[in-house]
Amino acid sequence: MAEPRPGLTLRFQRRFLAARPLRSLPWPELEQSLRTAPDSALLADILHKTILHPLCVKYPPSAKYRRCFLTELIKKLESTAAEPLDELYEALADVLKEEEESTHCYKNYLLPSGDCVSLCESTALISGGTTGLLTWEAALHLAQWALQNPSLFRGRTVLELGSGIGFTGIAICKSCQPRTFIFSDCHPRVLRQLGENLQLNGLTPEGVTCSIQTESQGQELEGQNCQTPKVVVAELDWGSVTEKQLLALRADIVIAADVVYDPEIILALIGMLQKLSTSRADRKAPEVFIASTIRNPDTYQLFQAELDKTGIRWQVIPAHSSCYFLCDEQPDVTILQLFI
Repeated sequence: MAEPRPGLTLRFQRRFLAARPLRSLPWPELEQSLRTAPDSALLADILHKTILHPLCVKYPPSAKYRRCFLTELIKKLESTAAEPLDELYEALADVLKEEEESTHCYKNYLLPSGDCVSLCESTALISGGTTGLLTWEAALHLAQWALQNPSLFRGRTVLELGSGIGFTGIAICKSCQPRTFIFSDCHPRVLRQLGENLQLNGLTPEGVTCSIQTESQGQELEGQNCQTPKVVVAELDWGSVTEKQLLALRADIVIAADVVYDPEIILALIGMLQKLSTSRADRKAPEVFIASTIRNPDTYQLFQAELDKTGIRWQVIPAHSSCYFLCDEQPDVTILQLFI
């Protein structure tokens, strides 16, 4: 039986706006629906929920992505007896008129609440010497887990390590009501893009980028009275940050995604976690959750072995087998809770 039109068009919308791989879009269901009842109105509905949607108009996926999407829609139309759809061809003509491909594009992730996270991302896996300019799978899984556990974040100060361009933190800020959210990274270009994405989503970071260098800055985080949640962007180098600087942040919960991918980085990360453990003074140790895509089992096992070696206990957090934000393949992602 063909899928009801609203469900089919919304699946196209969610996947298209997030620029998921075109192969992951529900083309077979569309073909089945058109075979059952050739109707250009269905394609018009999909067009208006994707290419002509206000989010796409304002924050469009890459021109190449939109061009390939429209070409495929036209193929589906022409393979049926449905009436021609002029606005479909007009939309393709408009995309073909655009200038050369940009090095950046937008992705719009629809949240279960109906809100949206819009991000400017790099079109290349590595750009400017970093992989931090696009959203990785573990960040999507960590965000879904957070949205399913909002009470863990509500009214608390959250420190995110290796925030990248901001997806997980922005989703938490929009859905989980933290008191303060501290985004952190160490790459200048990533921090610039992160700041732009925060502004894009209506979040104004205090001082735009505040490098963690003095305890007084951490005290300012407590003393300033701004938006709810309070948002801070911090330049944080795991190797050089001191216990005193970490204490000044007063984090209740620490999260990170896709930061376990290189042996040297693993050692720096664990060193920083040890500093977090010893810098809490009379405060309760922060809760720590790290999401990882297991691409290299040896590297991940090294991370677990180094945790054991330093006496940091850990446990696997049960996660759903599928991710709301990942509509196609589901990578091997694990979330660990660490007890520091």
